[in-house]
Amino acid sequence: MSNSCLSHLIHHQAKKYGERIALKYRDYETESWIPVTWNQFSERVWKVSEALIALGVEVQENIGIFSQNMPECLYTDFGAFACRVVTIPLYATSSESQVHYILEDASIRYLFVGEQYQYDVAFRVQNLCKTLHRIIIFDPKVKRAPNDNNSLYYTDFLKLGEEKDYKNEVESRIAASTDTDLANILYTSGTTGESKGVMLHHSCYGAAFEAHNTRLTRLGEDDVIMNFLPFTHIFERAWSYYCLYRGCQLCINLRPQDIQKTIKEVRPTAMCSVPRFWEKVYAGVQEKINATTGLKKSLMLDALRVGKEHNIDYLMNGKTPPAWLHMKYKFYEKTIYSLLKKTIGIENGNFFPTAGAAIPVAVQEFVRAVGINMIAGYGLTETTATVSCEWLDDFRIGSVGRLMPGLELKIGENNEILLRGETVTKGYYKKEALTRQVITEDGWFHTGDAGYVKDGYLYLTDRIKDLFKTSNGKYIAPQAIETKLVVDRYIDQISIIADQRKFVSALIVPEYGQVEKYAKDHHIAYTDRKDLLQKPEIIELFKMRIDTLQQEFAHYEQIKRFTLLPEPFSMEKGELTNTLKIKRSVLIKNYAAEIEKMYEE
Repeated sequence: MSNSCLSHLIHHQAKKYGERIALKYRDYETESWIPVTWNQFSERVWKVSEALIALGVEVQENIGIFSQNMPECLYTDFGAFACRVVTIPLYATSSESQVHYILEDASIRYLFVGEQYQYDVAFRVQNLCKTLHRIIIFDPKVKRAPNDNNSLYYTDFLKLGEEKDYKNEVESRIAASTDTDLANILYTSGTTGESKGVMLHHSCYGAAFEAHNTRLTRLGEDDVIMNFLPFTHIFERAWSYYCLYRGCQLCINLRPQDIQKTIKEVRPTAMCSVPRFWEKVYAGVQEKINATTGLKKSLMLDALRVGKEHNIDYLMNGKTPPAWLHMKYKFYEKTIYSLLKKTIGIENGNFFPTAGAAIPVAVQEFVRAVGINMIAGYGLTETTATVSCEWLDDFRIGSVGRLMPGLELKIGENNEILLRGETVTKGYYKKEALTRQVITEDGWFHTGDAGYVKDGYLYLTDRIKDLFKTSNGKYIAPQAIETKLVVDRYIDQISIIADQRKFVSALIVPEYGQVEKYAKDHHIAYTDRKDLLQKPEIIELFKMRIDTLQQEFAHYEQIKRFTLLPEPFSMEKGELTNTLKIKRSVLIKNYAAEIEKMYEE
């Protein structure tokens, strides 16, 4: 049994890197990026550890962090790990009911909050919680409620550790830490039911680090990492911890809506993201091509064709491209591909891990064709993120790469993927019965995902729980249809309806800007968005595009009717999780009238 790697990680790196920059964050008042050295990082982590002990936080006690991405999240995480405290992140957009549930379930006494929204929610919830003792506020600009005499600003919290010498206690806790200590409890977003707390021990992260060392061999201390997803998400959390472990520089994006701006400011070499990011890039390029004519359009189309032939038809299949093709590819690499990467802000790109949902084949082909090293992967909260991933020249279009070292995989009933290994959770917090349902006595974890392995590469087919059965007895995989259609530049969101229905239908949230542009170009008059989406010309446009995209599906899988919605799916209405995944049960309830209308004779 060894010390937990996360308990001393930052202090170890500070000894190694000293005054090198460990992370940066954006100061919105000065419009500048503020650097934090490894020494400063270590010092702040140490102060957190001392302050937590001053508060009386016990070994393996749970604390909550309810915030968007801020450097204080990392200071608090690693300060907690050093004194063997468990951190529980909450999504910055969480509702009062979600926050209340997690605080009660995990018996949280101390909750750290980011900005005004998180504080306001926490303060309202505090009166309902039996356990919550104190709120600690990261952002000094937060205005406390007039009757709040208990919460602390982060700077005042840190001062608690200065009132007495806690150095020996911190050192003692670090020395006593083991890889069997619990590090995090991550509550799932609850797409299929009540949120549950996934327990991740320090051993899970240690095993994940070792596995990634053998796969992500090109990641190192010269890499600049853009934080894209919330730290609450296991993908960003595990990736960020690993990047710090490898000595990379983290650039923390505070506001998700600013990501396109911050990418161009930072020019990262690596960034983990979800397929939707690359879908937007792909749609943008397609739009650009469609708006272009003549020689310029021909060159762009040829560049995509050459890239696909060079990187996919030849290199992916282990063949050497002909000299003429390689020369053309190198020409486009210096011109069109280079310009595209610079426009996005990734011209310094090393590689870009991508997971969290199915990646449309068209998007995979496009990204690889233009020479962007998107590393497709598959993972779950319960597996400390990565189960499988591609590498630079080791990929197959449509697959999610090879299984990570240290994991075992077998295909069970209904083609379900079962996993076993050190990165797999020991179970769900305070939910022993549920744990026994998904983890067998001999350690096999039921993922709920169906798939197969071919030539050493893992392919996902569908989410078993999401399978629909039509009234005709046919099984429908909604995600496969949704993934195919969402690449269309006119479609922003889509939800398939089919369970116990005669045929497949769909609720579609259009890309409103594109539809409005189409209306303008075709002189279609309308009064408002709702009126526009009911125009026969617009309905016919979508019908034509859907019919084209769904040709590869069986007749019973194809969308027969659809409804264009004037408002997007939202978290406020309970239709999306904090990770922006669709809550199908809520959509069915919220759009019951629209759905029934599609099935009228």
